[in-house]
Formats: sequence, C-alpha cells, structure tokens
Amino acid sequence: MRRLLTPRLIATIRAAVLLALVLLAATFALPDLARAQPAQAKGYALESVDGLRLHNVRAEPAVLQGKKGVRVTASDEAQRRLQGMAPEEQAHFPQIAVIEGLEFANGVIQAEIAGAPAPGAGEGARGFVGIAFRVQQDAKTHDAFYLRPTNGRAEDQERRNHAVQYVSLPDWPWFRLRKEAPSRYESYVDLEPGVWTKIRVEVRGEHARLYVHGQEQPTLIVNDLKSGANGKGAVALWIDRGTVAHFRDLRVEPSSTRSPSRPE
Repeated sequence: MRRLLTPRLIATIRAAVLLALVLLAATFALPDLARAQPAQAKGYALESVDGLRLHNVRAEPAVLQGKKGVRVTASDEAQRRLQGMAPEEQAHFPQIAVIEGLEFANGVIQAEIAGAPAPGAGEGARGFVGIAFRVQQDAKTHDAFYLRPTNGRAEDQERRNHAVQYVSLPDWPWFRLRKEAPSRYESYVDLEPGVWTKIRVEVRGEHARLYVHGQEQPTLIVNDLKSGANGKGAVALWIDRGTVAHFRDLRVEPSSTRSPSRPE
C-alpha cells in the first residue's frame, strides 16, 4: 500500500531540496567570491635593509627622533656620477630602494618619512624624499610623490608653493611639469627638514591623491597619472640629490579593482 505524504514529510523534502540548491549555487560562486576578496595589506617596519633592492643608494638601520627606521643616501658611486651631470640629467637619475616581492597597481601606500639636505649639499638641495610606485624593472620608469622639506617654512612664498611634487619619470620630470602645467603637479604643505612626516598615497587608475600629516583633505590631487589607468609595478623608497632620508612603518594595501573615475 502506497504511503501517503504527510505535511511534515513534504516540508522536510522541500527543506532538503532548498539546501541542495543553496550548496550548489555556493559551489559555482566560490571562484567569483575568491576574486572579489581585497588583496591583503602588507606592512614593512623598515628597521633593517632586508628585502630592499638598492639602485644608486645605500641604506642602513638608523634611529631618528627616537624611532627606528632606515637611513637612505646616495651611494658613493652615485655621488661621483651626479657630479658630472647637468641638473636636467640629475633629475632623470634614479635613487630608489625597491621593496622586493611587491607588485602594486591600485590601492593605498602609507609611511613615515623624513628628509634633510646632506652635509655639503649644494644650494639647491631641499631634502627631497618620497615614495615611488608602479616602478618598472629598469628602476628609471615610475610615478612618485615627494616632499621638499626645506620649502615648507621658507620665507619665499613661491618656494612654499613647491613643498610637494608629483613626477613620472623618465618622461615627466619636475621641470617639464612645472613649465607645461604650472602649479598643477605641486602644492604647499607645512614641512620641517629632518622630522618624521606621515604620508598617505591613494592610487585608483589614472587618479592619485597625496595626504600629509594625517589630514582628511589631500595636499595634492593628480587626475592624469602618466603611467595610465592600467599601470603597475613595484613600490620604492625615493630620494633625490643631496639628501639624507629616513623611512619607517611602510604599509601597502593593494586594491584588486579600480574605483570609478573621479571628476576633473
């Protein structure tokens, strides 16, 4: 005799079918969910030179204002070569320490940095110090935001207006950007040489913003990164001629996707 389906049995069957469908859908969705997960943030204390690939610089552990970090200066060979270069050639000469094993396209880079003119540096030294990103294998090709600490409190207002700078080397050094688009790629912020300064760089496609001192509003906005919407590469500690720089507490949070374009 055929057994009749009771309401309870019908409910049990329905629940089992629904559970099976949910599990099946989750199985097919797993690859998409994995792709959607944000890339994991990476932190670098920078209390040693381990994991740094040096290009025309030397680096060593150091303490500044009671905080551990690394000191970065031009190597002896780099200083010798720089002395024989014209100022425009010097601007194309990379002095960076690349973070090994890290590829960056979009996301957030944070660090504490300090820069001051090196002993015996020329009159044009400003303590140039910053962060390079989307660095290519040749070390010459990259975007960068950097500070000119001695300009922050200069008595000359024009110098103050050049306290922070965006560049994209080798094609877009500071002097070309200043000539073709005055004031568009540099700005003022209060700075002191040889003092730890917190910076935050946000990169999204062709757009980037530099935040200084933990301020809520950006110090400098760039809406046309020269590396383009799909640029990617390494992250590096960046200095320029005549500088003694310090770096500590670097944190990189890559983003797997680009945000929608911001209006100009």
